[in-house]
Amino acid sequence: MRTRDLKFGLYADEQGLVWVKKLVEDAVGSRSARIISETVAHTLIGSELSTADVYDFLAEQWAVEHPAQSGGARQLIELRVHLVCSLRTRRAIRKTVIKTLCPEGTAPHACRVPWMAA
Repeated sequence: MRTRDLKFGLYADEQGLVWVKKLVEDAVGSRSARIISETVAHTLIGSELSTADVYDFLAEQWAVEHPAQSGGARQLIELRVHLVCSLRTRRAIRKTVIKTLCPEGTAPHACRVPWMAA
């Protein structure tokens, strides 16, 4: 087993971030994997780009899907989760998290937390 990463770009407030972290923990807990660390980043590793530079469309998505609501305390962030698992397990975890983040699939809907799997 090797160390593998999951990355998700999010436009989330503290509650939304906690929710996404819980989704990841639940997906990991049901498989033979272990979370080594979770970090929330505002800049991308090895780059001078900020998360706002890369994920700015998520804030725009929020504004379109929730026209009468303010983004409030939401921020553009990247959630990085470092796992010890096989590649197959990492793929299964990623798929489970994505399905839970977006249970409607490609049907029109408003996301609770706008996201992108990086």
